[in-house]
Amino acid sequence: MISNHDIKEIAKKAIESESESIKKLVDYIDDQFVAATQAVYNCSGRCIITGIGKSAIIAQKIVATLNSTGTPSVFLHASEAIHGDLGMVQAQDVILCISKSGNSPEIKVLVPLLKRDGNILIGMTGNRNSFLAKGSDFVLDTTVEQEACPNNLAPTNSTTAQLVMGDALAVCLMELRQFTAQDFAKYHPGGALGKQLLLRVGDMTEHSLKPTVSPDSSIKKVIFEISEKRLGVTAVVENDQVIGIITDGDIRRMLNERDTFMELTARDIMTQNPKLISPTALVMDAFHIMEDFKITQLVVVDHGQYKGVLHLHDILKEGVL
Repeated sequence: MISNHDIKEIAKKAIESESESIKKLVDYIDDQFVAATQAVYNCSGRCIITGIGKSAIIAQKIVATLNSTGTPSVFLHASEAIHGDLGMVQAQDVILCISKSGNSPEIKVLVPLLKRDGNILIGMTGNRNSFLAKGSDFVLDTTVEQEACPNNLAPTNSTTAQLVMGDALAVCLMELRQFTAQDFAKYHPGGALGKQLLLRVGDMTEHSLKPTVSPDSSIKKVIFEISEKRLGVTAVVENDQVIGIITDGDIRRMLNERDTFMELTARDIMTQNPKLISPTALVMDAFHIMEDFKITQLVVVDHGQYKGVLHLHDILKEGVL
């Protein structure tokens, strides 16, 4: 019977085993790796990545990483390749073939076919003497001494090594392409990072409500405007210029401090020189302003023209953070 303590120890041993395998990959970063990286970088086509079994799953992950970081890539399943999918390979493509043993039957059939049109072939394998390694132009060595599997059978350390080597390739390509966070956002417009780097204030306030009162508006009118527009604030506008704002907090403080307010106007309780932001500013910049000044709204102004109010709740609802 395996105890809870035993389970923890087995898990720790597996993690330590994989960690050691990854650490040893540093010794395999050689001139072959550099040449392979340059081949992918200088490629005028795509990086076709193929494999079978667990290596095919790793290949798909590497494809996803490369595509999202500026290197056009396509996954080609090794077994499907010899049944028609080889047609996706073009003369200008570089091919990365992944296999732990480098000697599986599918790989032995596939390698000569991948080479017949003169494509550069990069082999990622844990066996430098394998059929794949000998047939490749460049070899990415992912040798591991053993698997974390207690029977030394299930791909564990070996697939992790493939994954990490793929990440190393992707990171090098990013550096060569001078790939920036803004470039990354172009391929991730729907994610939180994409929104942080692309979403602008105007995108969120283009059709938003614009609570507005004049400086001479009564407090009743101010309360009604704040309540109706449900943004917790109203801009005080004079001659088409925002001269102040009134928040629901200003209203509460006024009520606490005075017994009557019938004679007061918006000008009497407004906050002058409110924090303004341009519609072209990034929403993340607006959030940082709110954070710095401990406020929940910003008045949006475009060349002096009042465009609306950006509320912290709208930023949170949009999923920017």
